[in-house]
Amino acid sequence: MRRSSIPYLTAASHLPTPFLSAFLLVHLSAPLLANVGGSSMSSQVMLLGREYYQGSKTETWLVFAPAALHVSASALKRLCMPKPFSQSSFSLLRISAYIVALALPIHFVTNRLYPTIPELPIAALGPSELDYEFVKFGLQKWPWRSALLYTGLVGGTLIHSAEGTAILWEKYVSKRIGERWDAARMSKRRTQAAVIALLTLSGIFVVWKEDLTPLSSLLSRFDATYASSFFYRWYRW
Repeated sequence: MRRSSIPYLTAASHLPTPFLSAFLLVHLSAPLLANVGGSSMSSQVMLLGREYYQGSKTETWLVFAPAALHVSASALKRLCMPKPFSQSSFSLLRISAYIVALALPIHFVTNRLYPTIPELPIAALGPSELDYEFVKFGLQKWPWRSALLYTGLVGGTLIHSAEGTAILWEKYVSKRIGERWDAARMSKRRTQAAVIALLTLSGIFVVWKEDLTPLSSLLSRFDATYASSFFYRWYRW
């Protein structure tokens, strides 16, 4: 019974990947463009990107539901396998998945959940207030843990995407066009992922080095938002 469900769980975990890839492209565009136009351009691109995926219904069906399906189906498939914690559990695909699974919840609650708290001192940060100045504040006040979080999030996501592309190609494309995903293609894909990760982190570094511009009253609300997260509240190093 458990083994017979593996093909269905595999298909379920692969189904959301186009939606997640589109979201990743939109989400990474903002920090990438900081290399060109700083936090101002990043904020503009981020606000435009929100038009694509944010909203009570669109975000649920374009982001949350695909992510939940991918994670739950992948986890169940792993548990249904004869040896769920075999040596294959330590592949780049799964290691990167574990890293993202640790970093993503912290990123989500800090940047999306806690800013919506209506009570003082946060007082529900609006979309125009929650731009890259908010990111910059976190980078400057907690540089090491912010660097750790963004490196894990960006690097883990892009590695997972690169490794997953090879699996999808072999399963759905290779037999149809007669072209295998060989070692050379895999090496090229990993190099591309590494370059994009470095450029993204470079953009985040550019944002970090800029001066903060918001009023002190807004900065105190930023501080209260970050302090709501155990990751930033716990032992300020």
